[in-house]
Amino acid sequence: MTKNKIQLVKGDITALEVDAIVNAANSTLLGGGGVDGAIHRAAGPELQAECAALGGCPTGQAKITRGHKLPAKYIIHAVGPVWRGGAKGEHKLLASCYASSLKLAQEHQVKSIAFPAISCGIYGFPASQAAMIAVKETTQFLELHPEVEQVLFVCFDEAIYEAYQQALEALGNV
Repeated sequence: MTKNKIQLVKGDITALEVDAIVNAANSTLLGGGGVDGAIHRAAGPELQAECAALGGCPTGQAKITRGHKLPAKYIIHAVGPVWRGGAKGEHKLLASCYASSLKLAQEHQVKSIAFPAISCGIYGFPASQAAMIAVKETTQFLELHPEVEQVLFVCFDEAIYEAYQQALEALGNV
């Protein structure tokens, strides 16, 4: 059962003691604003050097690095889509971010993982739609891969938290 494996928390993703955190990255993987900038600052300059060696990442995909100075062992960098009205494949690309991130987590024997609200900040993805995609993709993955024991959705503000709470309720995860 996936219900007990998914938790919603409000807070700072960089402070969590989990096996992996997910970074809402841009395609260069070299840092930016929002969650991405906070993760790069907290992890230290070694993260940028490791990311530079990865050669970027396409939208909808993810790559993994060490956690460096973070409590998390790994950082999974997922490149979410910029919202362009919903008719440019944004939903599929966002779903792919979660699937790719969870696949990398599984490959690296991650038992606990924390996700931010990918694409909901400066990329403009509507929070209610993004939350439904995140919860649905995660639930489907956990049903097939019970070795991932805990997934946290980490929300920095109240509006995003409420969108995720509604998605969890709508999909029967609370």
